[in-house]
Amino acid sequence: MSVDQRWMVEPKADQDLVREYAEALSLAPIVVELAIQRGYSDREKLERFLYPRLNDLGNPFSLPGVTGAVKRILEAADNGETVILYGDYDVDGVTSIALLDSVLRAYGIKTHCFLPTRLEEGYGLSLKGIDNCLGATHATLLIAADCGTNSREESLVLKELGVDLIVLDHHEPSSEGTAECVALVNPKLGDDFHYLCTAGVVFKVSHALLKERPLSGFDLKNYLDFVALGTIADIVPLEGENRIFARRGLSQLDQTIHPGLVALKRVAGVNTPARSNDVGFKLGPRINAAGRLDTAEASLHLMLSQDEDEAVILAESLDQQNRDRQELEQKTREEAEQMIHDLPQEERDFGIVVGARGWHPGVVGIVASRIAKRYYRPTFIVAINEEGLGKGSGRSVSGISLVHALEASSEVIEAGGGHEMAAGVSVREENLELFRQSFVKDVEAQADSGTLIPKLRIDAEVSLADLSLELLDSYELLRPFGAGNPQPLFMALAVHFNEAPRVIKDKHLKFKFQQNGVQHEGIYFNSAELDLPRPPWDIAFTIDRNEWRGRVQLNMVIQSVRKSS
Repeated sequence: MSVDQRWMVEPKADQDLVREYAEALSLAPIVVELAIQRGYSDREKLERFLYPRLNDLGNPFSLPGVTGAVKRILEAADNGETVILYGDYDVDGVTSIALLDSVLRAYGIKTHCFLPTRLEEGYGLSLKGIDNCLGATHATLLIAADCGTNSREESLVLKELGVDLIVLDHHEPSSEGTAECVALVNPKLGDDFHYLCTAGVVFKVSHALLKERPLSGFDLKNYLDFVALGTIADIVPLEGENRIFARRGLSQLDQTIHPGLVALKRVAGVNTPARSNDVGFKLGPRINAAGRLDTAEASLHLMLSQDEDEAVILAESLDQQNRDRQELEQKTREEAEQMIHDLPQEERDFGIVVGARGWHPGVVGIVASRIAKRYYRPTFIVAINEEGLGKGSGRSVSGISLVHALEASSEVIEAGGGHEMAAGVSVREENLELFRQSFVKDVEAQADSGTLIPKLRIDAEVSLADLSLELLDSYELLRPFGAGNPQPLFMALAVHFNEAPRVIKDKHLKFKFQQNGVQHEGIYFNSAELDLPRPPWDIAFTIDRNEWRGRVQLNMVIQSVRKSS
């Protein structure tokens, strides 16, 4: 869709300020400008952004509910109680339970970990999940991580059973009331830390426990790689303390003490230094794969394993499950693409809803994301079970609220909710067409003339002469990239190439670009079959550092091209 994109270049920052900070900090002016564009115009905030330190972490007791949670957990330690750790089946849920289990066991607490399955108990703290996890255990405390904030009915059942509840979560509290519990630790209930995911919340609670009752021989820094995995994979903004967790956690991942992560890095092909992309595209999907298709317990066992041989077996199993997930995803995506192609144009002009029996509910979210990106339309992909109930996942585009669209469709769906950009829906098979009509109608009402035109947001125009190894040194300080701090997108105008590009693996093109006598190589992935315009081009690209046999190079990775005017 690159030819249809609207290129939008960010306005330049105050050049006097850029020069001042660049000289004072000995940084490339382009890097300073990018940081200022992202809101770091204050010198102190800029330095904290570029050089995040663990010493800058705030007082964990300032998070709502932490004091009560710490008191009850230490009571459990003193009384020899058994504690159930109830999590979720995604990366944030698994890493949160892994960290919590490690900390509580260090205090001598006997724990029982429970991760619900997607198909049996479903997401969240459920009555069926409570029944299954209590089982034969004599637990007197249940800690719910990455769920539970709005589980009011379930909390009352636990109270009747004589089981105390602590909730460590980051999801939006309901206006209809929250769970009744000993402590509800959720940053959304306070004035700060709204950006944290549950792995970050669990780290704060762990930090508070260690401040209240220090443990000799236990170093919480050794678990920052768990926190980085959860933070990056959950796509929360990499700002504030999240940036510290991500930067320091990725560094910890390079020297991890956990055999499971060593094995997983090996099968996933993750090299040093680890990048946020390694979490998003290599480690995260393999940790998620188990929970998408079956149970996430294998992922949790991997995180907690202290046996190198066991870790290798678990990592290889997750790698195979990820391959199975990819096959399921591809099959579902191909079938969905055909259904979209067969829809009348008016039924897909503003939004896309397709569903079928036989699709696995564990992959519909990924498929919805890919479809929404390809067509630049809000999309719901629905997996329908044998009883005719569809469970769907939606992804949106900027400016269209899925929550609003679901509310407008409330009469034809069983349930629905989530966020503006990502949501879930339950809908009967016989009502799928009514849901499609209602959804498309609401999206059309929300959209203005430019909402559904894909936009390419470019951070800065540069020349090829600007792309130096000195720039790379400063550029590294902007990492890690992710939500809230996307990888900068550069633009170079009127670029030529005097020889045909080299085709790599039948689908990628490698160019030798020239501009004003300066030459740089660049690769354009998955472009071999694109109908590209004749040069000269304007190119939009990212840059990366590549080290091979001791030689450092700056790589250009093309994201889009257009005919130069």
